[in-house]
Amino acid sequence: MYWIQEILATILGTMRWTWSAVIFDVPWYHNYFWGLVLISLCVWLGEIIFPWRKEQSIIRKDFWLDCFYMFFNFFLFSIAISGFYKALELVFSTIGVTKTSLSIIEIHTLPQWVQLVIFFIVLDLVQWFTHTLLHRYAFLWKFHQVHHSVKEMGFAAHLRYHWMENVLYKPLKTFAVMILGGFEPEQAYIVHFIAITIGHLNHSNIKITWGPLKYILNNPVMHLYHHVYELPKGRFGVNFGISLSIWDYIFGHHYIPEDSGQIKLGFPGDKKLPQDFLGQSIVGFKKNKK
Repeated sequence: MYWIQEILATILGTMRWTWSAVIFDVPWYHNYFWGLVLISLCVWLGEIIFPWRKEQSIIRKDFWLDCFYMFFNFFLFSIAISGFYKALELVFSTIGVTKTSLSIIEIHTLPQWVQLVIFFIVLDLVQWFTHTLLHRYAFLWKFHQVHHSVKEMGFAAHLRYHWMENVLYKPLKTFAVMILGGFEPEQAYIVHFIAITIGHLNHSNIKITWGPLKYILNNPVMHLYHHVYELPKGRFGVNFGISLSIWDYIFGHHYIPEDSGQIKLGFPGDKKLPQDFLGQSIVGFKKNKK
């Protein structure tokens, strides 16, 4: 009974917090709802003013579907899944596993800007590793192919992904926090908004390379080739970077043969994927048709 109460309390708490953000009843720096809206509008405006692929429509193919995915994955499904994570936390607590169990780095004693940098780097590395797994293993790729079904790239494609990816990413993000002694900097919202901005830009119709910083920061040219229809022979994927590109250069997954932006996106067999949200939501649980 206690567990049920805790799980329900977590779901209701997440729901109340989300609604508080919608009605501006939280501090601006914790308002992830309107923060996402503002970042999205700014990057979309950049696409309109500085289009990389000029023939691409402002309201591109699947624009509204991708916008729905943004709010569904970031808010609606997060409310539903919060109870699941609370249940996992309760299960692990019964066997003595806590947020500090795997502590390797105690960052709370460091200057705040150093805390943020370490937090950002560790979180990004864990997400990069998770992303490689989504491509390497067929049972995970079945879910991740929803993200790769985008045929025209734009900012909202950033958060077009199967809801199961929330289930896969969150525990590994929690693992990253555990490595840091269970500590999240008070200014973690800065990392959140920076990551959203970089992710939106990487999927946008804006040509940015960052110059020499391209070896550190991911960029739209590099990420477009992550979505290329035909991968280089022998590769299970390329350019897995989330916010940072450095991991791909270190581990040899970088691939940028040219920068025209005129490449075919998707993957072999993507025409068999449902074109609607509900159909895509059950992809991965059905056997592939021969």
